[in-house]
Amino acid sequence: MELIGYGQVSAAHLDATFAALADPTRRAILARLSRGECSVAELAEPFAMSQPAVSKHLKVLEKAGLISRDRDAQRRPSRLEAAPLAEASRWLEQYKQFWAASFARLDDLLAEMHPPKPKPRRSPRNRRRSR
Repeated sequence: MELIGYGQVSAAHLDATFAALADPTRRAILARLSRGECSVAELAEPFAMSQPAVSKHLKVLEKAGLISRDRDAQRRPSRLEAAPLAEASRWLEQYKQFWAASFARLDDLLAEMHPPKPKPRRSPRNRRRSR
């Protein structure tokens, strides 16, 4: 079975991206990194979890290629790598086009089944008199 859109992006890479995005904490981390690089401590602040727990999420994001991490003395800043998100977006775009075309066909069918009704004509008594 050939999957639509898998020819341009490797299936494993796309799977890793979507698996990483499946977790709301990881999505929140990516949202924060979209504003600039952060340390683990900075990323852990808004969450009710330990820094080691945040580090585990960062490892998943790094393995999926969604972030990169540097070593700056004691600090390990993380930064967003947007290329895998762009690839996932291109893959999803095919389905957006599919649904848009499907809805357009449905609109045409509904218009065919239920043509617009003519507007009722107003009787002379209901018309305003112009002076």
